[in-house]
Amino acid sequence: MSDALIIDAVRTPRGIGKLGKGALAHLHPQRLAATVLKAIAERNALDTADVDDVIWSTSMQKGRQGGDLGRMAALDAGYAITASGMTLDRFCGGGITSVSLAAAQVMSGMEDLIVAGGTEMMSYTNSITAAEQAAGLEPTMMGALNDHLDALHPQSHQGICGDAIATLEGITREELDAFGLESQRKAARAIAEGRFDKSIVPVTDEDGNVLLDKDEYPRPETTAEGLAQLKPAFAALADWAYDEKGSTFRQQINRKFPDLEIEHVHHAGNSSGVVDGAAAVLIASREYAEKHGLKPRARIVATANIGDDPTLMLNAPVPAAKKVLAKAGLTKDDIDLWEINEAFAVVAEKFVRDLDLDRNKVNVNGGSIALGHPIGATGAILIGTLLDELERTGGRYGLVTMCAAGGMAPAIIIERIDG
Repeated sequence: MSDALIIDAVRTPRGIGKLGKGALAHLHPQRLAATVLKAIAERNALDTADVDDVIWSTSMQKGRQGGDLGRMAALDAGYAITASGMTLDRFCGGGITSVSLAAAQVMSGMEDLIVAGGTEMMSYTNSITAAEQAAGLEPTMMGALNDHLDALHPQSHQGICGDAIATLEGITREELDAFGLESQRKAARAIAEGRFDKSIVPVTDEDGNVLLDKDEYPRPETTAEGLAQLKPAFAALADWAYDEKGSTFRQQINRKFPDLEIEHVHHAGNSSGVVDGAAAVLIASREYAEKHGLKPRARIVATANIGDDPTLMLNAPVPAAKKVLAKAGLTKDDIDLWEINEAFAVVAEKFVRDLDLDRNKVNVNGGSIALGHPIGATGAILIGTLLDELERTGGRYGLVTMCAAGGMAPAIIIERIDG
């Protein structure tokens, strides 16, 4: 079985995901994806005719983000027409899954060179969701399911699930605010020290003018006092009737936890940011890399997927981490750096507590609370961030995982290649 080697990883800066406010919000998602595909090909002098496939993640595959974004973006980036492409959806976990599938293809010997990654233009997808709601449609991501599935596995809104988990775990608003503040502090330090510079590629317009060359979302001026003044974001939404029967998100959770009185503790300052972004990871077999003079930066050690309670939705990262560690034959003490996506502060906080981790090894450059969470791209972004930090610190193993809608979590372990 061949090794699956990471040759390179790039990402765009994350732009504020609001029309009229974000520097990238007016772009077509295809152009944002093409930016990273073109950059990774140019940085590594690829003959794109050798690219066996482009495996891409996009969560909201509607409108401009529909129509197999992976293939269309590869053509837009000037790849050879022989470079095939596909697009997948595992909600928030798709960016990890795209890399995992690429690794599996290479390790099986079926393919030798794959670009994996993802794109999400939340400035665009939020407008789609709003339009669908206005038209009376019921988007699954908001928890409105068919009656049969809703009865079997009620699924609420993710933010309300986060509040429910915090209530069940006894994790306070103050503790979650402290986590959010620390994410901002670590991200500000990483930006000031240039820790993201190796992976970020600027986004330009058709005339070559730079639209964005650094992350737009971070708020380094954030204070504990400011966070304390923010109102909970999901209290009113919990009692919103999402269907014609008058069902609410709170009722969905209370079907399984009838005595739970949810304390609403999440808000914009301790939840992931709404942003636009794209990322790409170049995966090659050892044979191809050696033949073409590509210098590998890391090896993919193991990948795993797992499901958990869809009603609470956000608790799968811990079992996913345990599963991938077992597959790799490693323990938590072997992992030098951890990246757990900060979808909501409670997800990462519970992850650290449940695994009894050294906080100095977790999300050391901040996370999605400070930097934003472009759904289908985030997993690939975190893999690149982890790789850069392993190289900066001389660490060996890193693990990435994240919660995904439906109660899922993918996970991946990479090993830095010295030299």
